[in-house]
Amino acid sequence: MSANQTPKRLIVTGGLGFIGSAVIRRLIEHTEHTVLNLDVMTYAATTGSVEPVAANDRYQHQKVDITEGKELRNVFTEFAPEGVIHLAAESHVDRSIDGPGAFIQTNVIGTFELLQAARAEAENRDIADSFRFLHVSTDEVFGALGPDDAAFDESTAYDPRSPYSASKASSDHLVRAWHETFGLQTIITNCSNNYGPFHFPEKLIPLMIIKSLAGEPLPVYGAGENVRDWLFVDDHARAIISAFEDGSPGETYAIGGNAERTNIDVVKTVCDLIDELAEPLSSGEPRRSLIEFVTDRPGHDLRYAVDASKAKAELGWEPSVTFEEGLRSTVEWYLANEAWWRPIHDGRYSGERLGSG
Repeated sequence: MSANQTPKRLIVTGGLGFIGSAVIRRLIEHTEHTVLNLDVMTYAATTGSVEPVAANDRYQHQKVDITEGKELRNVFTEFAPEGVIHLAAESHVDRSIDGPGAFIQTNVIGTFELLQAARAEAENRDIADSFRFLHVSTDEVFGALGPDDAAFDESTAYDPRSPYSASKASSDHLVRAWHETFGLQTIITNCSNNYGPFHFPEKLIPLMIIKSLAGEPLPVYGAGENVRDWLFVDDHARAIISAFEDGSPGETYAIGGNAERTNIDVVKTVCDLIDELAEPLSSGEPRRSLIEFVTDRPGHDLRYAVDASKAKAELGWEPSVTFEEGLRSTVEWYLANEAWWRPIHDGRYSGERLGSG
């Protein structure tokens, strides 16, 4: 066991979100780390996503806004962390187009305040050499690929196209600067599109599952030809923890699922799985008949793909779940866990946003 794998006190931000909760579940179930989850509980937070580990004495949650620097520094002083895994972010592209201000506040200002708190904690306790800061980012900072372009990797130039990706690109640059200027031991991961259990219903795959179960129209942007590389969330959680424990400070790791699919193919596959696993529509029609093409959103990137060979070579990580396996298990999970997603869908989410991956 390396020094970085020994039990530590970790702050995880955004741990009631989709990816953050998967990281917390894995940290509690598969390591000996103690975890303080900082989550301000915006619309996308769900306490049920950490319910499997919530009673564990190595886990606790505090409702904290990471943009509030004084409050954040008090939390750091009280908890005395030895590392940070930073996932708290506004992440839905459509929402960033409607209201970019929240994305600048959380993704840029929040990351700045967190870096400052981490730096102060590491320096004040004289643990700067061992304190680690893992920042979780997205492949969207790299812009878009053409049909025949090589996949994104760690050397790809930044070219963000939406307020969301621009805010994440900004936060990535801050994290690198705090490493180069102040010596904070930072690591960045840039991931492809995640999917799996506990995915918030505004995103493409869960939205299509829920709408197809209800026999509602399935809106797909443009012709559905946009391509995404899909990564099962539990595989991503493994990658994040591996990068935190074994990654080299100052380095970036691209994390992808080796599963490029067009949006229309994803939606069709979801339809077929629901037809197989759930009750048929009252009309007797296959659920593919529910697909409707709608006007594309502004700045919709054509293709994302990620080359994760560096993560494999340096971290020993690679995806363990194929897209077909992961999507089937995801559909089965939503069929078995309506009690989790139904209140979210009916109470806090109007269903107007399409999700696009």
